[in-house]
Amino acid sequence: MGKNFRKVVVGGTFDRLHLGHKALLRRAFEIGEYVYIGLTSDEMIGGKPHAEKILPYEFRLRDLLKFMEVNGYQNYRIMKIDNAIGFAGEMKSLEAIVVSEETYKGAVLVNKVREERGLKALQIVTIPLVKSSLGPKISSTLIRAGLIDPFGRPRKTFKGKTHDTNGDTHGKAEGTDYSD
Repeated sequence: MGKNFRKVVVGGTFDRLHLGHKALLRRAFEIGEYVYIGLTSDEMIGGKPHAEKILPYEFRLRDLLKFMEVNGYQNYRIMKIDNAIGFAGEMKSLEAIVVSEETYKGAVLVNKVREERGLKALQIVTIPLVKSSLGPKISSTLIRAGLIDPFGRPRKTFKGKTHDTNGDTHGKAEGTDYSD
């Protein structure tokens, strides 16, 4: 199956790599020959809910690299970004941006900046939100709050301590299943 675009971009914090992130990345690799991934810097995350619980950049980068390795993805580059536009507002060769329904407005903003800078607007490819058993979507915010695991399953609280509901007793760290 041929790729629709030569170079695509996707961006985010990618904290607690979850099924929604994986769906976003998977779609980028389905449509693009080469995928540029913008990973938010530690300085950029201050205003996010439960920001103090967001993993440091190095950990989030490590998790992304492990996901790429496990899934056999090779044609990519991960770049640190310090603002919502990142390098997508400057790279002439980009053709498409992959976003979720929730982050669509960010892609519109990227295109506005590109057009102001005389660059061609990116084709916006939108994926649906991945549902959680607790609500409309799996999100890093819900994971950081201890309400769900990276698969969207609720976490139970016993005597003030949070436990995964998936029966894992092998000491596996949260979010370490890197496969699709």
